[in-house]
Amino acid sequence: MNKSYRILFVFIFSTIIWFIPAPDGVKLQAWHMLAIFLGTIFSIMIHALPMGASTLIGLVFAVGTHSLEFKDAFGGYSDPIVWLILGAFFIAHGFVSSGLGKRIAYRLISLLGRSILGLGYGLALGEAILAMVIPSSTARTGGILFPIVSSLINSIGDSDAKPDQSPINSFLIMTAFHTSIISSAMFLTGMAGNALIVKLASAINVEITWSLWAFAALAPGLLSIIILPFFLKVYFKPKFGDDALLLKLTKEKYGSLGAMTKEEKIMGFIFLLLIMLWSMGSVIHISAAVSVLIGISLMLLTNIIKWEDLLALKGAWNTFIWFGALLAMASGLNKLGLSTWFGNFVAGLLSDYTVFVALSGLLFIYFYSHYFFASSTAHIGAMLLPLLLVASNLEISPILVTLLFAFASNLFACLTHYGNGPAPILYGSGFVSISKWWKVGFIISLIHIVIWFGFGMIWWKLIGLY
Repeated sequence: MNKSYRILFVFIFSTIIWFIPAPDGVKLQAWHMLAIFLGTIFSIMIHALPMGASTLIGLVFAVGTHSLEFKDAFGGYSDPIVWLILGAFFIAHGFVSSGLGKRIAYRLISLLGRSILGLGYGLALGEAILAMVIPSSTARTGGILFPIVSSLINSIGDSDAKPDQSPINSFLIMTAFHTSIISSAMFLTGMAGNALIVKLASAINVEITWSLWAFAALAPGLLSIIILPFFLKVYFKPKFGDDALLLKLTKEKYGSLGAMTKEEKIMGFIFLLLIMLWSMGSVIHISAAVSVLIGISLMLLTNIIKWEDLLALKGAWNTFIWFGALLAMASGLNKLGLSTWFGNFVAGLLSDYTVFVALSGLLFIYFYSHYFFASSTAHIGAMLLPLLLVASNLEISPILVTLLFAFASNLFACLTHYGNGPAPILYGSGFVSISKWWKVGFIISLIHIVIWFGFGMIWWKLIGLY
Protein backbone atom coordinates (compact mmCIF):
# COMPACT_ATOMS: atom_id res chain seq x y z
CA MET A 1 0.00 0.00 0.00
CA ASN A 2 1.27 3.49 -0.86
CA LYS A 3 2.64 5.41 2.13
CA SER A 4 0.36 8.37 1.44
CA TYR A 5 -2.70 6.12 1.66
CA ARG A 6 -1.50 4.68 4.95
CA ILE A 7 -1.12 8.16 6.42
CA LEU A 8 -4.61 9.03 5.12
CA PHE A 9 -6.08 5.92 6.79
CA VAL A 10 -4.46 6.91 10.10
CA PHE A 11 -5.91 10.42 9.82
CA ILE A 12 -9.42 9.10 9.04
CA PHE A 13 -9.20 6.54 11.87
CA SER A 14 -8.18 9.17 14.45
CA THR A 15 -10.73 11.69 13.17
CA ILE A 16 -13.60 9.21 13.54
CA ILE A 17 -12.67 8.50 17.17
CA TRP A 18 -12.13 12.23 17.81
CA PHE A 19 -15.71 13.12 16.82
CA ILE A 20 -17.44 10.22 18.57
CA PRO A 21 -19.17 11.73 21.64
CA ALA A 22 -17.20 11.08 24.82
CA PRO A 23 -18.91 8.69 27.30
CA ASP A 24 -20.47 10.15 30.42
CA GLY A 25 -17.83 10.89 33.01
CA VAL A 26 -14.99 11.22 30.49
CA LYS A 27 -13.46 14.62 29.84
CA LEU A 28 -13.45 15.74 26.21
CA GLN A 29 -9.72 16.42 26.55
CA ALA A 30 -9.16 12.81 27.66
CA TRP A 31 -11.22 11.47 24.75
CA HIS A 32 -9.25 13.53 22.24
CA MET A 33 -6.02 12.25 23.79
CA LEU A 34 -7.31 8.70 23.32
CA ALA A 35 -7.96 9.41 19.63
CA ILE A 36 -4.38 10.63 19.20
CA PHE A 37 -2.93 7.68 21.12
CA LEU A 38 -4.91 5.09 19.13
CA GLY A 39 -4.02 6.86 15.89
CA THR A 40 -0.34 6.70 16.81
CA ILE A 41 -0.57 2.97 17.58
CA PHE A 42 -2.45 2.39 14.30
CA SER A 43 0.24 4.29 12.40
CA ILE A 44 2.92 2.11 13.98
CA MET A 45 1.03 -1.08 13.19
CA ILE A 46 0.50 -0.35 9.47
CA HIS A 47 3.97 1.24 9.05
CA ALA A 48 2.58 4.55 7.86
CA LEU A 49 5.78 6.20 9.10
CA PRO A 50 8.85 5.06 11.06
CA MET A 51 7.97 4.48 14.70
CA GLY A 52 9.94 7.45 16.00
CA ALA A 53 8.28 9.74 13.46
CA SER A 54 4.78 8.42 14.27
CA THR A 55 5.17 8.94 18.01
CA LEU A 56 6.79 12.37 17.65
CA ILE A 57 3.96 13.55 15.36
CA GLY A 58 1.49 12.15 17.88
CA LEU A 59 3.05 14.31 20.59
CA VAL A 60 2.88 17.36 18.33
CA PHE A 61 -0.85 16.76 17.73
CA ALA A 62 -1.40 16.27 21.48
CA VAL A 63 0.24 19.62 22.25
CA GLY A 64 -1.24 21.44 19.25
CA THR A 65 -4.80 20.41 20.14
CA HIS A 66 -4.24 21.19 23.85
CA SER A 67 -4.87 17.55 24.72
CA LEU A 68 -1.60 17.67 26.66
CA GLU A 69 0.49 20.49 28.01
CA PHE A 70 3.98 20.74 26.50
CA LYS A 71 5.67 19.79 29.79
CA ASP A 72 3.48 16.68 30.06
CA ALA A 73 3.86 15.70 26.40
CA PHE A 74 7.65 15.83 26.49
CA GLY A 75 7.96 14.95 30.15
CA GLY A 76 8.27 11.31 29.13
CA TYR A 77 11.90 11.98 28.24
CA SER A 78 12.64 12.92 31.84
CA ASP A 79 11.18 9.69 33.19
CA PRO A 80 13.87 7.49 34.81
CA ILE A 81 12.65 4.39 32.96
CA VAL A 82 13.42 6.00 29.58
CA TRP A 83 16.99 6.76 30.63
CA LEU A 84 17.34 3.29 32.08
CA ILE A 85 16.35 1.84 28.70
CA LEU A 86 18.77 4.10 26.83
CA GLY A 87 21.50 3.19 29.32
CA ALA A 88 20.90 -0.52 28.75
CA PHE A 89 21.81 -0.08 25.07
CA PHE A 90 25.02 1.71 26.08
CA ILE A 91 25.93 -0.99 28.62
CA ALA A 92 25.39 -3.63 25.94
CA HIS A 93 27.72 -1.72 23.63
CA GLY A 94 30.32 -1.68 26.40
CA PHE A 95 30.10 -5.46 26.68
CA VAL A 96 30.67 -5.85 22.94
CA SER A 97 33.44 -3.25 22.53
CA SER A 98 35.41 -4.52 25.55
CA GLY A 99 35.19 -8.15 24.45
CA LEU A 100 33.65 -9.24 27.75
CA GLY A 101 30.33 -10.02 26.09
CA LYS A 102 31.96 -12.48 23.69
CA ARG A 103 33.79 -14.20 26.57
CA ILE A 104 30.57 -14.54 28.61
CA ALA A 105 28.63 -15.73 25.56
CA TYR A 106 31.13 -18.44 24.69
CA ARG A 107 31.33 -19.55 28.31
CA LEU A 108 27.55 -19.69 28.57
CA ILE A 109 27.28 -21.73 25.39
CA SER A 110 30.03 -24.10 26.49
CA LEU A 111 28.16 -24.75 29.74
CA LEU A 112 24.56 -24.81 28.48
CA GLY A 113 24.78 -24.88 24.73
CA ARG A 114 24.47 -28.59 24.07
CA SER A 115 21.51 -27.33 22.07
CA ILE A 116 19.89 -24.04 21.13
CA LEU A 117 17.08 -24.94 23.53
CA GLY A 118 19.67 -25.31 26.30
CA LEU A 119 20.62 -21.67 25.79
CA GLY A 120 16.97 -20.72 26.15
CA TYR A 121 16.72 -22.54 29.45
CA GLY A 122 19.97 -20.95 30.57
CA LEU A 123 18.56 -17.48 29.93
CA ALA A 124 15.34 -18.39 31.76
CA LEU A 125 17.23 -19.74 34.77
CA GLY A 126 19.49 -16.69 34.91
CA GLU A 127 16.49 -14.39 34.80
CA ALA A 128 14.75 -16.22 37.64
CA ILE A 129 17.82 -16.11 39.88
CA LEU A 130 18.46 -12.41 39.25
CA ALA A 131 14.81 -11.54 39.89
CA MET A 132 15.25 -12.57 43.51
CA VAL A 133 17.66 -9.70 44.19
CA ILE A 134 17.23 -7.08 41.44
CA PRO A 135 13.87 -5.29 41.78
CA SER A 136 13.95 -3.72 38.32
CA SER A 137 13.09 -5.85 35.30
CA THR A 138 14.56 -3.16 33.05
CA ALA A 139 17.88 -3.14 34.87
CA ARG A 140 17.95 -6.93 35.08
CA THR A 141 16.98 -7.76 31.52
CA GLY A 142 18.33 -4.66 29.81
CA GLY A 143 21.53 -4.22 31.78
CA ILE A 144 22.54 -7.84 32.34
CA LEU A 145 20.75 -10.27 29.99
CA PHE A 146 20.52 -8.07 26.89
CA PRO A 147 24.30 -7.64 26.54
CA ILE A 148 24.72 -11.43 26.82
CA VAL A 149 21.97 -12.06 24.25
CA SER A 150 23.58 -9.51 21.92
CA SER A 151 26.90 -11.32 22.26
CA LEU A 152 25.22 -14.67 21.60
CA ILE A 153 23.71 -13.26 18.41
CA ASN A 154 27.12 -11.98 17.35
CA SER A 155 28.58 -15.43 18.04
CA ILE A 156 26.04 -17.91 16.66
CA GLY A 157 23.34 -15.78 15.02
CA ASP A 158 23.43 -13.08 12.37
CA SER A 159 24.03 -9.59 13.72
CA ASP A 160 23.38 -8.09 10.26
CA ALA A 161 20.02 -9.81 9.75
CA LYS A 162 16.86 -7.81 9.20
CA PRO A 163 13.73 -8.39 11.32
CA ASP A 164 12.48 -12.00 11.23
CA GLN A 165 15.28 -13.15 8.90
CA SER A 166 17.29 -15.09 11.49
CA PRO A 167 15.40 -17.75 13.52
CA ILE A 168 18.29 -17.89 16.02
CA ASN A 169 18.14 -14.12 16.58
CA SER A 170 14.35 -14.19 16.99
CA PHE A 171 14.48 -17.15 19.38
CA LEU A 172 17.10 -15.58 21.63
CA ILE A 173 15.44 -12.15 21.73
CA MET A 174 11.95 -13.49 22.38
CA THR A 175 13.16 -16.03 24.95
CA ALA A 176 14.97 -13.30 26.87
CA PHE A 177 11.87 -11.09 26.76
CA HIS A 178 9.23 -13.61 27.73
CA THR A 179 11.29 -15.32 30.43
CA SER A 180 11.94 -11.89 31.96
CA ILE A 181 8.17 -11.53 32.33
CA ILE A 182 7.92 -14.91 34.04
CA SER A 183 10.67 -14.03 36.52
CA SER A 184 8.96 -10.69 37.22
CA ALA A 185 5.76 -12.55 38.09
CA MET A 186 7.52 -15.13 40.27
CA PHE A 187 8.98 -12.78 42.87
CA LEU A 188 7.82 -9.69 44.71
CA THR A 189 11.26 -8.24 43.94
CA GLY A 190 10.95 -9.11 40.23
CA MET A 191 9.38 -5.85 39.07
CA ALA A 192 9.17 -2.36 40.56
CA GLY A 193 5.37 -2.28 40.30
CA ASN A 194 5.00 -5.35 42.51
CA ALA A 195 5.66 -3.25 45.59
CA LEU A 196 2.76 -0.98 44.56
CA ILE A 197 0.49 -4.03 44.32
CA VAL A 198 1.36 -4.98 47.91
CA LYS A 199 0.62 -1.43 49.02
CA LEU A 200 -2.75 -1.32 47.22
CA ALA A 201 -3.68 -4.73 48.64
CA SER A 202 -3.72 -3.18 52.11
CA ALA A 203 -6.92 -1.40 51.05
CA ILE A 204 -8.70 -4.77 51.25
CA ASN A 205 -6.76 -5.81 54.36
CA VAL A 206 -4.52 -8.29 52.54
CA GLU A 207 -0.84 -8.63 53.41
CA ILE A 208 1.41 -10.21 50.78
CA THR A 209 4.90 -11.21 51.90
CA TRP A 210 7.88 -12.10 49.70
CA SER A 211 7.65 -15.76 50.73
CA LEU A 212 3.89 -16.00 50.14
CA TRP A 213 4.24 -14.45 46.68
CA ALA A 214 7.15 -16.75 45.74
CA PHE A 215 5.44 -19.91 47.06
CA ALA A 216 2.19 -19.14 45.22
CA ALA A 217 4.09 -18.46 41.99
CA LEU A 218 6.43 -21.45 42.31
CA ALA A 219 4.51 -24.14 40.40
CA PRO A 220 3.04 -22.00 37.56
CA GLY A 221 6.34 -20.13 37.28
CA LEU A 222 8.44 -23.28 36.91
CA LEU A 223 5.96 -24.73 34.43
CA SER A 224 6.16 -21.52 32.40
CA ILE A 225 9.97 -21.68 32.41
CA ILE A 226 9.78 -25.24 31.08
CA ILE A 227 7.14 -24.60 28.42
CA LEU A 228 7.92 -21.16 26.96
CA PRO A 229 11.49 -21.72 25.67
CA PHE A 230 10.30 -25.00 24.15
CA PHE A 231 7.31 -23.27 22.51
CA LEU A 232 9.53 -20.52 21.11
CA LYS A 233 11.97 -23.08 19.71
CA VAL A 234 9.12 -24.91 17.97
CA TYR A 235 7.71 -21.61 16.70
CA PHE A 236 10.92 -20.05 15.36
CA LYS A 237 12.74 -23.31 14.49
CA PRO A 238 16.27 -22.00 15.19
CA LYS A 239 19.01 -24.27 13.87
CA PHE A 240 22.75 -24.18 14.03
CA GLY A 241 23.16 -27.42 12.15
CA ASP A 242 25.06 -29.88 14.33
CA ASP A 243 24.59 -29.09 18.03
CA ALA A 244 27.68 -31.16 18.89
CA LEU A 245 29.66 -29.05 16.43
CA LEU A 246 28.27 -25.90 18.07
CA LEU A 247 29.51 -27.07 21.47
CA LYS A 248 32.94 -28.06 20.11
CA LEU A 249 33.33 -24.83 18.17
CA THR A 250 32.32 -22.76 21.19
CA LYS A 251 34.76 -24.46 23.53
CA GLU A 252 37.55 -23.97 21.00
CA LYS A 253 36.72 -20.28 20.61
CA TYR A 254 36.43 -19.80 24.37
CA GLY A 255 39.83 -21.42 24.84
CA SER A 256 41.37 -19.23 22.13
CA LEU A 257 40.38 -16.03 23.92
CA GLY A 258 43.24 -16.42 26.38
CA ALA A 259 43.53 -14.32 29.51
CA MET A 260 41.16 -11.44 30.17
CA THR A 261 42.30 -8.12 28.75
CA LYS A 262 42.47 -4.90 30.75
CA GLU A 263 39.30 -3.66 29.04
CA GLU A 264 37.42 -6.84 29.93
CA LYS A 265 38.50 -6.59 33.57
CA ILE A 266 37.38 -2.95 33.77
CA MET A 267 34.05 -3.79 32.13
CA GLY A 268 33.66 -6.75 34.48
CA PHE A 269 34.26 -4.49 37.49
CA ILE A 270 31.68 -1.97 36.23
CA PHE A 271 29.24 -4.82 35.59
CA LEU A 272 29.61 -6.18 39.13
CA LEU A 273 29.26 -2.65 40.52
CA LEU A 274 26.00 -2.22 38.60
CA ILE A 275 24.64 -5.50 39.95
CA MET A 276 25.50 -4.37 43.48
CA LEU A 277 23.87 -0.96 42.96
CA TRP A 278 20.74 -2.50 41.45
CA SER A 279 20.53 -5.07 44.24
CA MET A 280 21.04 -2.57 47.09
CA GLY A 281 19.42 0.48 45.53
CA SER A 282 16.61 0.66 48.06
CA VAL A 283 19.10 0.48 50.93
CA ILE A 284 21.62 3.03 49.66
CA HIS A 285 18.92 5.19 48.02
CA ILE A 286 20.31 5.08 44.48
CA SER A 287 17.72 4.40 41.77
CA ALA A 288 18.26 1.93 38.92
CA ALA A 289 18.41 4.80 36.41
CA VAL A 290 21.08 6.66 38.38
CA SER A 291 23.01 3.40 38.73
CA VAL A 292 23.10 2.83 34.99
CA LEU A 293 24.23 6.43 34.42
CA ILE A 294 27.04 5.86 36.91
CA GLY A 295 28.03 2.79 34.90
CA ILE A 296 28.01 4.73 31.63
CA SER A 297 30.08 7.51 33.18
CA LEU A 298 32.67 4.99 34.34
CA MET A 299 32.80 3.41 30.89
CA LEU A 300 33.42 6.83 29.34
CA LEU A 301 36.06 7.76 31.91
CA THR A 302 37.94 4.47 31.41
CA ASN A 303 37.62 4.67 27.61
CA ILE A 304 35.68 1.41 27.39
CA ILE A 305 33.27 3.31 25.16
CA LYS A 306 33.68 6.58 23.29
CA TRP A 307 31.10 9.34 23.12
CA GLU A 308 31.18 9.20 19.32
CA ASP A 309 30.26 5.50 19.49
CA LEU A 310 27.23 6.25 21.66
CA LEU A 311 26.02 8.94 19.27
CA ALA A 312 26.23 6.40 16.45
CA LEU A 313 23.89 3.91 18.17
CA LYS A 314 20.81 4.75 16.09
CA GLY A 315 18.70 1.96 17.57
CA ALA A 316 19.24 3.27 21.08
CA TRP A 317 18.24 6.84 20.25
CA ASN A 318 15.31 5.70 18.10
CA THR A 319 13.99 3.65 21.03
CA PHE A 320 14.53 6.61 23.35
CA ILE A 321 12.36 8.79 21.08
CA TRP A 322 9.43 6.45 20.49
CA PHE A 323 9.22 4.95 23.97
CA GLY A 324 9.44 8.36 25.66
CA ALA A 325 6.60 9.59 23.44
CA LEU A 326 4.37 6.57 24.04
CA LEU A 327 5.05 6.76 27.77
CA ALA A 328 4.02 10.44 27.80
CA MET A 329 0.80 9.76 25.89
CA ALA A 330 -0.15 6.78 28.06
CA SER A 331 0.67 8.78 31.18
CA GLY A 332 -1.47 11.62 29.81
CA LEU A 333 -4.46 9.29 29.48
CA ASN A 334 -3.93 8.22 33.07
CA LYS A 335 -3.52 11.79 34.34
CA LEU A 336 -6.69 12.88 32.53
CA GLY A 337 -8.61 10.16 34.37
CA LEU A 338 -9.53 7.94 31.42
CA SER A 339 -7.79 4.83 32.80
CA THR A 340 -9.42 5.12 36.22
CA TRP A 341 -12.82 5.80 34.61
CA PHE A 342 -12.44 2.67 32.50
CA GLY A 343 -11.52 0.56 35.54
CA ASN A 344 -14.55 1.81 37.48
CA PHE A 345 -16.79 1.34 34.44
CA VAL A 346 -15.72 -2.29 34.00
CA ALA A 347 -16.02 -2.98 37.71
CA GLY A 348 -19.58 -1.62 37.70
CA LEU A 349 -20.60 -3.74 34.70
CA LEU A 350 -19.44 -7.01 36.21
CA SER A 351 -20.25 -6.52 39.87
CA ASP A 352 -23.66 -8.25 39.66
CA TYR A 353 -22.56 -11.41 37.84
CA THR A 354 -21.66 -14.82 39.31
CA VAL A 355 -18.30 -15.19 41.02
CA PHE A 356 -16.64 -17.06 38.14
CA VAL A 357 -17.98 -14.76 35.40
CA ALA A 358 -17.24 -11.56 37.31
CA LEU A 359 -13.72 -12.55 38.34
CA SER A 360 -12.88 -13.92 34.88
CA GLY A 361 -14.23 -10.78 33.23
CA LEU A 362 -12.31 -8.46 35.54
CA LEU A 363 -9.06 -10.34 34.97
CA PHE A 364 -9.60 -10.60 31.20
CA ILE A 365 -10.24 -6.88 30.78
CA TYR A 366 -7.43 -5.94 33.15
CA PHE A 367 -5.03 -8.20 31.24
CA TYR A 368 -5.83 -7.13 27.69
CA SER A 369 -6.27 -3.45 28.46
CA HIS A 370 -2.47 -3.42 28.69
CA TYR A 371 -2.43 -2.71 24.96
CA PHE A 372 -3.13 0.88 26.03
CA PHE A 373 -0.27 1.19 28.53
CA ALA A 374 3.45 1.76 28.08
CA SER A 375 4.25 0.87 31.68
CA SER A 376 3.18 -1.99 33.94
CA THR A 377 3.42 0.26 36.99
CA ALA A 378 1.21 2.92 35.36
CA HIS A 379 -1.37 0.25 34.51
CA ILE A 380 -1.33 -1.01 38.09
CA GLY A 381 -1.71 2.49 39.49
CA ALA A 382 -4.56 3.39 37.15
CA MET A 383 -6.75 0.29 37.21
CA LEU A 384 -5.84 -2.21 39.90
CA LEU A 385 -7.50 -0.71 42.98
CA PRO A 386 -11.07 -0.26 41.62
CA LEU A 387 -11.02 -3.77 40.10
CA LEU A 388 -9.48 -5.24 43.23
CA LEU A 389 -12.13 -3.64 45.44
CA VAL A 390 -14.94 -5.18 43.36
CA ALA A 391 -13.23 -8.59 43.13
CA SER A 392 -12.61 -8.64 46.90
CA ASN A 393 -16.38 -8.47 47.49
CA LEU A 394 -16.89 -11.73 45.62
CA GLU A 395 -17.22 -14.95 47.58
CA ILE A 396 -13.60 -15.98 47.15
CA SER A 397 -10.40 -15.62 49.16
CA PRO A 398 -9.13 -11.99 49.11
CA ILE A 399 -5.54 -13.29 49.16
CA LEU A 400 -6.19 -15.41 46.07
CA VAL A 401 -7.88 -12.49 44.32
CA THR A 402 -4.92 -10.22 45.09
CA LEU A 403 -2.39 -12.76 43.82
CA LEU A 404 -4.39 -13.34 40.62
CA PHE A 405 -4.25 -9.63 39.84
CA ALA A 406 -0.62 -9.46 40.97
CA PHE A 407 0.46 -12.15 38.53
CA ALA A 408 -1.65 -10.61 35.74
CA SER A 409 0.08 -7.28 36.44
CA ASN A 410 3.33 -8.84 35.24
CA LEU A 411 2.17 -11.32 32.62
CA PHE A 412 0.23 -8.81 30.52
CA ALA A 413 3.53 -7.21 29.47
CA CYS A 414 3.92 -10.06 26.95
CA LEU A 415 1.44 -8.41 24.59
CA THR A 416 3.36 -5.51 23.01
CA HIS A 417 6.80 -4.15 22.24
CA TYR A 418 6.25 -1.17 24.58
CA GLY A 419 4.36 -2.68 27.52
CA ASN A 420 7.23 -2.74 30.04
CA GLY A 421 10.86 -1.66 30.40
CA PRO A 422 12.58 -4.68 28.79
CA ALA A 423 10.27 -4.68 25.74
CA PRO A 424 11.64 -1.60 23.92
CA ILE A 425 15.21 -2.66 24.69
CA LEU A 426 14.87 -6.11 23.15
CA TYR A 427 12.59 -4.94 20.35
CA GLY A 428 15.04 -2.10 19.66
CA SER A 429 17.68 -4.67 18.68
CA GLY A 430 15.81 -4.84 15.38
CA PHE A 431 15.65 -8.62 14.96
CA VAL A 432 11.88 -9.14 15.39
CA SER A 433 9.16 -7.24 13.51
CA ILE A 434 6.20 -5.59 15.25
CA SER A 435 3.70 -7.95 13.64
CA LYS A 436 5.66 -11.02 14.75
CA TRP A 437 6.16 -9.55 18.24
CA TRP A 438 2.44 -8.92 18.70
CA LYS A 439 1.42 -12.28 17.21
CA VAL A 440 3.77 -14.27 19.45
CA GLY A 441 2.82 -12.10 22.42
CA PHE A 442 -0.88 -12.85 21.97
CA ILE A 443 -0.27 -16.59 21.67
CA ILE A 444 1.88 -16.54 24.79
CA SER A 445 -0.78 -14.53 26.63
CA LEU A 446 -3.13 -17.50 26.09
CA ILE A 447 -0.44 -19.88 27.35
CA HIS A 448 -0.05 -17.71 30.46
CA ILE A 449 -3.79 -17.80 31.08
CA VAL A 450 -3.86 -21.61 30.87
CA ILE A 451 -0.79 -22.05 33.09
CA TRP A 452 -1.29 -19.32 35.69
CA PHE A 453 -5.08 -19.13 35.92
CA GLY A 454 -5.81 -22.77 35.02
CA PHE A 455 -3.05 -24.99 36.41
CA GLY A 456 -2.33 -22.29 39.00
CA MET A 457 -5.75 -22.70 40.56
CA ILE A 458 -5.00 -26.37 41.20
CA TRP A 459 -1.69 -25.46 42.86
CA TRP A 460 -3.27 -22.75 44.99
CA LYS A 461 -5.95 -25.20 46.13
CA LEU A 462 -3.27 -27.69 47.15
CA ILE A 463 -1.37 -25.12 49.22
CA GLY A 464 -4.56 -23.88 50.91
CA LEU A 465 -5.00 -20.39 49.43
CA TYR A 466 -8.72 -21.06 48.97
